Amino acid sequence: MSDQVTQKSIDLALQGGGSHGALTWGVLDRLLEDSRIRICSISGTSAGAMNAVVLADGLEKGGAEVGREALAGFWKAVSDAARWSPLQRTLWDRMTNNFSLDQSPAYLWFEQFTRQFSPYQLNPFDINPLRDLIAGTVDFDAVNRCSSLKVFVTATNVRTGRAKVFTQPDLSVDTVMASACLPFMFKAVEIDGEAYWDGGYIGNPALYPLVDDRATRDIVIVQINPLVREELPTTGRAIINRLNEVTFNAALLKELRAIHLLHELIEAEGLESEHYRNSYVHLIHAHEEIQHLSASSKFAAEWSYLLYLKERGRAWAERFIDQHFDDLGVRSTLDLGQLFSDSFRLPQLADTASTE
Repeated sequence: MSDQVTQKSIDLALQGGGSHGALTWGVLDRLLEDSRIRICSISGTSAGAMNAVVLADGLEKGGAEVGREALAGFWKAVSDAARWSPLQRTLWDRMTNNFSLDQSPAYLWFEQFTRQFSPYQLNPFDINPLRDLIAGTVDFDAVNRCSSLKVFVTATNVRTGRAKVFTQPDLSVDTVMASACLPFMFKAVEIDGEAYWDGGYIGNPALYPLVDDRATRDIVIVQINPLVREELPTTGRAIINRLNEVTFNAALLKELRAIHLLHELIEAEGLESEHYRNSYVHLIHAHEEIQHLSASSKFAAEWSYLLYLKERGRAWAERFIDQHFDDLGVRSTLDLGQLFSDSFRLPQLADTASTE
């Protein structure tokens, strides 16, 4: 009798979140390490889109191991570039191992001025070091040739307010930067005469390209923006940050509700067919870690911090694989009915029960 384990295929939905995207790096690193898992498609927004194109570049050039190396190289380049950023932790924060920038004079100045002046006033030449970093580390010809991984990058059309999903063979530095364009920081990115802002406003990330994927039914959402905050925000900064989190999760929740309603319709009417396919939805989240990270920490990029986030992401992926590998291709492990109940709390992976 053969001990060979059948390879299982999944699609990934990767959220944006600045340097918190290093959590997703850790998740990807662990998934790529497991030869039993094949990633078919990735839908990503902002940092999620960056992780996706970096991975596609590596996969096209040398498979999973080169993909892991490409991700590590990209995040190291992010950290190296941030050495010269004025947004640095205070001495006290360094001494107390706090990665928040809330007390950083440069961050406080930056926060205040971006609320009063637009990037068209503050940054008329649209200088964006991240654009140069992406252009210097990602070979978009390789990304667009990549046949082993389909990549979907979401941006928000400024004029229509609708999602625009870019995919191969049209991925570029511009499409990725459009997906990551925070309107208070950068000018809208122009592509083919249309202006785009960060995709998180309308799809963080977009799920519908993955629902249509015939290669697999399994959609694994990597959640790095908290759905639930146990502590009530009471300061101006905390309220604004929570509103941003709510806004950036709204589109995802809307799509999950649509999937849930489709599940109920399929079950009630017996519509399972090639035209109506049940998707199996899973969630990898770093809820505990994110609860204690301030919004300003999304701008922190010290190498020790990024490595910490990576290892936390790896740990969550490890626990997901240990508990739910056998569920892939069989059932959802995120209870969408419970997700939309008033009593919803994010489950701990160790206590999560699979649902039909």
